[in-house]
Amino acid sequence: MAAGDPASAPAPEPLIEVRDLVKHFPLTQGVLFKRQVGAVKAVDGISFDLHRGETLGIVGESGCGKSTVARMLVGLERPTEGQILYRGEDITRLSGRALKSVRRNIQMVFQDPYTSLNPRMTVGDIIGEPYQIHPEVAPRSDRRRKVQELLEVVGLNPEFINRYPHQFSGGQRQRIGIARGLALRPEIIVADEPVSALDVSVQAQVVNLLARLQSDFDLSYVFIAHDLSVVRHISDRVAVMYLGRIAEIGTGEEIYDHPTHPYTQALLSAVPVPDPEAREHRERILLTGDVPSPAHPPSGCRFRTRCWKAQELCARVEPPLEVPPEFRKSTGPARHPSACHFAEERRVVAGG
Repeated sequence: MAAGDPASAPAPEPLIEVRDLVKHFPLTQGVLFKRQVGAVKAVDGISFDLHRGETLGIVGESGCGKSTVARMLVGLERPTEGQILYRGEDITRLSGRALKSVRRNIQMVFQDPYTSLNPRMTVGDIIGEPYQIHPEVAPRSDRRRKVQELLEVVGLNPEFINRYPHQFSGGQRQRIGIARGLALRPEIIVADEPVSALDVSVQAQVVNLLARLQSDFDLSYVFIAHDLSVVRHISDRVAVMYLGRIAEIGTGEEIYDHPTHPYTQALLSAVPVPDPEAREHRERILLTGDVPSPAHPPSGCRFRTRCWKAQELCARVEPPLEVPPEFRKSTGPARHPSACHFAEERRVVAGG
């Protein structure tokens, strides 16, 4: 390949590099003299990258650690172990002004628009609050105009600036939360289940808004959800989490059309299919048992207690997140990392 060929150029450095990230919440006993008797392993050693202009979807059942990852990315939780590198700098070690500067570039849109907005503040004060924390972004005399511009950008009337949150619908409140996230012109937005509390008809509007804003503002997203259909429409790559670990990660085509991990295959088989003919040909995978406690995860593979393919090896050895050996020589879509000793490609008719 020629030296000047763009295809031979090195891949751009990722904006965010997450390395072996761990978050354990201590379990204590006692009233006066509390002692730690265990830990909830909410996130237990995950790694992934996020590139400029990319949307990484993170999906999984409730309690798998998705929201904890989101809170660590924006600095609301400190990791127990591991690194979060932003442009090569480990932000988990920062504090004071250095951390404040990084937080400006990584903003969050919260799950519940009914509780994430202060009911005693006007919309103008809510969206303009980041300017008080970072006054260098906008002079006081210009803040009202900037807030009105942001309202218009997210599809709301700029004259709503003096209204209160209770005067808006759920979808409108989430638009206000998105406007607040955009105020500082961040590079990255972490969206923690931003449409799960909204009606289905409104979900599509908000997802389309996020897609448009990504193009207009050159944003990178970490988009967290439990609805695989929503994630499919907005994500470039998808990471599937189970009990604090990543089970499988790949492009949208790889995950949705060529899943290799049994848990991913089971999740996709449960997605509603609108086409009656396709529904008739779909094999539904029913998982037995309950999700184990994150305080006492199973040995070896964490999914083995519910997996129909589990063998003795699965209880002894935790499978690494890597391209399965049988797919390493392949160039097809099944060649992506999967944490399973017995990974195999299985076509699943999924909706979305």
